Amino acid sequence: MAVIMDGKALSAKIREQIKSESAEFAKETGITPGLAVILVGDDNASKIYVRNKEKACAEVGFKSEMYLLEENTTEEELLSLVHKLNERDDIHGILVQSPLPKHLDEALVINNISPEKDVDAFHPVNVGKIMIGDYSFLPCTPAGVMEFLKEYGIDPTGKRCVVVGRSNIVGKPMAMLMLHANATVTVCHSKTRDLADITRQADIIVMAIGKAEFLKADMVKEGAVLIDVGMNRNADGKLTGDAAFEECEKKASFITPVPGGVGPMTITMLMKNTLTAAKNFYKKKG
Repeated sequence: MAVIMDGKALSAKIREQIKSESAEFAKETGITPGLAVILVGDDNASKIYVRNKEKACAEVGFKSEMYLLEENTTEEELLSLVHKLNERDDIHGILVQSPLPKHLDEALVINNISPEKDVDAFHPVNVGKIMIGDYSFLPCTPAGVMEFLKEYGIDPTGKRCVVVGRSNIVGKPMAMLMLHANATVTVCHSKTRDLADITRQADIIVMAIGKAEFLKADMVKEGAVLIDVGMNRNADGKLTGDAAFEECEKKASFITPVPGGVGPMTITMLMKNTLTAAKNFYKKKG
């Protein structure tokens, strides 16, 4: 039976560290890390995420500002707000909640956030820095996965890691971080042939394709580490990951549950990035 990797406990532990580090930093410099979150439109899931981010900021002692904009906000209005936040010294991180309404160009908006305040690490400058391994911020979900490995003493060096999914948010940066950690990495996706043959060779599997219970036990090698980034609803409306948890748990050595696994870590890593952004701002200023 696998060890269940507890995202809530790990998240609480790291938030405590961030809280004390932030208080120390504020005492030394007079600077409280500040995060601005922009939500355009009425997406319910996004509203929940934004509220959770606000709660997390309060928990670790950050200043937070939430901008709730109408669905019909123009590109010009949104970019104008982003530029104002770029200029402010008391805001160190800017996050525009996706998905944006269809009439807004997400890439254009991301490109207009200052790379130094891009705490999601989606700006092309930050993506490039991750590629070469010289970065300030990491995308929050892949960063959370790496924290899990560290916490549970799993060293990727020399191991075969299979990342299933190639999104810019999770799959691609996840592959790069595993590569930087000296794993041998394979990225699989919807066009991959004989996927099960590849996952069966993996020492570490990271599932990030958004298909409920896609990974079955017969696709997992005995003793593999299984990190499940998926958040889906199954036929019964129950929240579930990309792996069939109950059957995979019997084969894996370590496994993350859904919910309670990678999810809580994502917002915690956002807090970590915001603190880093505030520290970088202070260094640059001083």
